[in-house]
Amino acid sequence: MHEISVIQSAMEIAVESAKAQGAQQIHRVNMRVGALAGVVPDSLQFAFPIVAKGTIAEGATLEIEFVPAQCHCASCNSDFEPKDFFYACPNCGALTVDLLHGKELELAYLEVS
Repeated sequence: MHEISVIQSAMEIAVESAKAQGAQQIHRVNMRVGALAGVVPDSLQFAFPIVAKGTIAEGATLEIEFVPAQCHCASCNSDFEPKDFFYACPNCGALTVDLLHGKELELAYLEVS
């Protein structure tokens, strides 16, 4: 389960960033996770309190913003959410590789004091 290493890396970044701003406590961590990011959000939620224990983020909450996959079809100039791993435009049937959203895996913001 690589979600543990993902949340460990996010926690290191969060703690470093919070301390650099003079914060004493992290209250909330928000992450954006794309549908095609290759991580299981429930596993991130499970690992978060374990990784946060003993840090300034202990007791914080993890909020995960799910980002659905979205493609762009150059043939008919429309955006769509793919239904499977073949990115076929539902309007014109053209295949595309132009993925606009869905691979995000980012630490979006922190609430600190």
